[in-house]
Amino acid sequence: MATKEFKRAARIILVGAPGVGKGTQAERLMKRFPQLSAVSSGDLLRNAVRNKTPLGQEAQSHMKSGSLVPDDMILRLILGELKAKSWVPPTTSLFDAAPSLPSNAPSASFILDGFPRTSVQAQKLNALIPINLVVSLITPVNIILGRIANRWVHAPSGRVYNTGFNKPNVEGKDDVTGEPLTKREDDGEETWRARLKKFEETSEPLLEHYERKGVLWRVEGKSSDEISPKLFGEFERRFC
Repeated sequence: MATKEFKRAARIILVGAPGVGKGTQAERLMKRFPQLSAVSSGDLLRNAVRNKTPLGQEAQSHMKSGSLVPDDMILRLILGELKAKSWVPPTTSLFDAAPSLPSNAPSASFILDGFPRTSVQAQKLNALIPINLVVSLITPVNIILGRIANRWVHAPSGRVYNTGFNKPNVEGKDDVTGEPLTKREDDGEETWRARLKKFEETSEPLLEHYERKGVLWRVEGKSSDEISPKLFGEFERRFC
């Protein structure tokens, strides 16, 4: 696959129902556009907890008590990562009255994963760094359910297989280690439908927020292979 270069920074969020293929599209986008990197709020949180940073210890106390990690704590983690990469000015603060001007260099391009999930979180993020493209990935429910039924994972590495279109070389075994594949706990239909309901409740106002900002773009397809070329074309049109 030929790679393409951006002419300006792309600050991206992918939004879609559980199982729609956000991870697949993010990987393909980063291969196609090498200046893109992934910023995962979940990874930042896990690293902070593992490394026992002050923020990580504070977050762990919330997690141990069963409460959600507060939005401002996640934003501080994201801000720390953006500063470390010099993508925002070092003086940028969560308490600035207006967002600092982020770097517009193509190398300051990222896909933000795991945050925001609500319109309130989106407003807080916007005060920190303006997102310039939000992609709403749409795939019919019956297609996603079929995909989930066929999905198997190698838990230690996170490698994902699908008996419909991405089979392991040996049935039930990981290609690299030969270890057994398992099902995700949340891959049952009932669990997925509960997650979908929650996603729909929070995503509607989130998408409306970004539509008002003029940065929302919707793409629909029955498979990741159908969606990817449309995504590539839109990214090239906007950023190359």
